[in-house]
Amino acid sequence: MGAVTDMYQARIAAGALEADDAQSAVLPEFDRIAAGLAITPRSRFKGFFAKKPEPIRGLYLWGGVGRGKSMLMDMFHEVAGGRRVHFHAFMQEVQAKLHEARKTGVDDALLPVADDIGTDLRLLCLDEMQITDITDAMLVGRLFDLLMEDGITVVTTSNRVPDDLYKDGLNRDLFLPFIELIKTRLVVHELASPKDYRQDRLAGEQVYFHPADADARAALDAIWNDFSGGSEEPLDLYVRGRIVELPHFANGVARASFYDLCGQPLGPADYLALADAVRVLILDDIPRLSSENYNQARRFVTLVDALYEARVKLIASAADVPERLYIEGTGSFEFERTASRLREMQAADWGQGDT
Repeated sequence: MGAVTDMYQARIAAGALEADDAQSAVLPEFDRIAAGLAITPRSRFKGFFAKKPEPIRGLYLWGGVGRGKSMLMDMFHEVAGGRRVHFHAFMQEVQAKLHEARKTGVDDALLPVADDIGTDLRLLCLDEMQITDITDAMLVGRLFDLLMEDGITVVTTSNRVPDDLYKDGLNRDLFLPFIELIKTRLVVHELASPKDYRQDRLAGEQVYFHPADADARAALDAIWNDFSGGSEEPLDLYVRGRIVELPHFANGVARASFYDLCGQPLGPADYLALADAVRVLILDDIPRLSSENYNQARRFVTLVDALYEARVKLIASAADVPERLYIEGTGSFEFERTASRLREMQAADWGQGDT
């Protein structure tokens, strides 16, 4: 056995986890990588004369939502170190670094970006790889090739088998070499657990709380603490040159207030980016809506549509039940569809089976 397996079994013995055969089956891969990294640590110095470490074959762990991929990644990161970051946030960081590199007039902006990312790095853990943006699709293959050639081991999770990445995307033929890179340089392993722990965590539980009082706030705090485990960070979404900040983010779950998302001048592209980046959204303090806050109401409708189409689980506190949030004024009739969607999204099995 290895260090990750030992940690997993210790947490089962302590009652923090329950045994899962599918999760146990992938632990030897994590142990292999952790052991290899421990044997060949990366030099502190980079440059022409620095010896690059022998590359260690990484891991592409895929499976349905809620199967424990992020939890296993957390355990592996705790053992092996390196850098752990959500894939969406990582690619936004890359795009920002590219923008700065191009200002210097360099011929190939990706080279200094890859060099900067790889400084003193041996292990890169990327959670929830999902590629829908053509800019990311055209960039990611060469970037990963540069990082791996520099001796960096990549471990990533995804809801999709590699062949389904960027499926039906524009100019997808140009993306296919990246899929082959994954298959060649990473072990591809399906986490085929029949149990959806994320949904089970909410099965039969209330996910819509009204009124938005102290009791509702306490309930959302408890749900957030359960998902985040007390560890969180903000997530910045770069959308068409602007930054949309999700103030609280952990393990694919985000938390924000109604004002954070609907009281700001955001539009459909922002909400689509949000829905692409998270699997669960906890939304605090949805107010009563009317012609007096029509712009906020309109943004809320767009947000709910984006979450609904992406099958993102919504947990919320609100001033009233969905049907009474917007009962008069311009837009109240159109809000009936939103109220219906909010009601549908409260079902315990809503979104199950979707990736």
